[in-house]
Amino acid sequence: MSRYCKSPEAGRSTFMPRPRQWRWLLLMLVTLLGAMPSLALALPSYARQTKLACVACHVGAFGPQLTEFGRQFKLMGYTMKVGDAKELPLSAMLVESFTHTQKAQADIPAKGFGRNDNVELQQASVFLAGRLSEHMGVFAQATYSENGGLLGWDNIDVRYARMFSRGKHTGIWGISVNNNPTVSDVFNTAPAWMYPFLSADLAPGAPAQPMLFGGLGGQSIGASAYVQLDGAWYLEAGGYRSLSPSFLRHVNADYDGRVSGIAPYARATYTWHMPTGDFSVGGFLLSVRRGLVGTNAAGDAVAVAGPSDRFRDIGLDSSYLYTRGDHSVTVEALYVREQQRLDATYADGGADHLHNNLQAFNLRGSYWYRNTYGVTLAAFADNGSNDVTLYGNDGSPDTRGESIELNYNPFGQSTSWRQPWANMRLGLQYTYFNRFSGRVHNIDGAGRNASANNTLYFYVWLAI
Repeated sequence: MSRYCKSPEAGRSTFMPRPRQWRWLLLMLVTLLGAMPSLALALPSYARQTKLACVACHVGAFGPQLTEFGRQFKLMGYTMKVGDAKELPLSAMLVESFTHTQKAQADIPAKGFGRNDNVELQQASVFLAGRLSEHMGVFAQATYSENGGLLGWDNIDVRYARMFSRGKHTGIWGISVNNNPTVSDVFNTAPAWMYPFLSADLAPGAPAQPMLFGGLGGQSIGASAYVQLDGAWYLEAGGYRSLSPSFLRHVNADYDGRVSGIAPYARATYTWHMPTGDFSVGGFLLSVRRGLVGTNAAGDAVAVAGPSDRFRDIGLDSSYLYTRGDHSVTVEALYVREQQRLDATYADGGADHLHNNLQAFNLRGSYWYRNTYGVTLAAFADNGSNDVTLYGNDGSPDTRGESIELNYNPFGQSTSWRQPWANMRLGLQYTYFNRFSGRVHNIDGAGRNASANNTLYFYVWLAI
């Protein structure tokens, strides 16, 4: 799934990628055509619905990073509407990218690509996103990715929400039905929406992360109830269960095993509001029991009868948003610790230890000027208990590094040309690895160092 929207990478597809030499021209043509009145149905649906520029809801002109107003719009179920016009709530997105690693990878990262310097139509998405009724709204995404040649479902969030008042207290309550824990969240510390919003899918990444980081994404269906009280407390609780392998094959989603029963999920935050922004602290809980995966005679993934592995994630997060005039600053941190009891994997010989743990820490700070020029600095560290059979090499998942990203949004202000219909972001991101899979040197046994995975990533992101 993407961070703005990561797409599934498993399944079947009959879709064929466009010739690479035409893509950059195609992206520019889509930007220009998106500004033509005759293509009104392809314009950003939330902006069209609210008659507001994208900067009202998003830090950095557009994308997943929400302002205080954007959070409230989502909590109210995407239902705010200005005017009586009836329009289909449709939007579209394209992401074209270039990926270069410091040293060519030993094997091709995906079928149809080279060992280095890959150009890719990373995402082509269509959204059903907007108000369905007075109290109900939707965010639903389908995404095609050249990596795998798939068109499948992506993040889904259908909401019913209402305001309430009790004495001196006011608030919002709602229900979300979605297919990925944390998709319902309104803070960008949530793994479904955290930085990096876009990243290279043709370069090496962390070998292991806690289940909260998309472990159930696109493979499950869940419902949660939430409440925001006095604009300060935010509480959410719900549960997720697996979807059938046959259904997931139809929507081209991964299948990593069947969840036993219901996987409970809970979220809490408290926000202090200030004249120039806000500061929030909170936490996550997710508990999952999941079995192993096998294949049937047709080669399709199926659940394997037997014991289940148990994953229990506890996360702590904090975020700070400052806005004043032309300047915006955001700082976000997330720490997640996962306790594992691997009854299924250990019995199957896939792990050395019955009990393991994983930790993930992410820290990010961004600055935007006039929602046009942006710079982001980030650090990440993924670590856990040693298990040679599970992770290979020295048995350590320890992977850590830093990244810097530069952004330019030529149409980033409310007064920009064809705002809010023309949206484009150029991004240049560099990720540096200090350690990879427990090692600094010879990480693959063939002399490759962690720094060989350093990645230069350039993208053009269009939303129409």
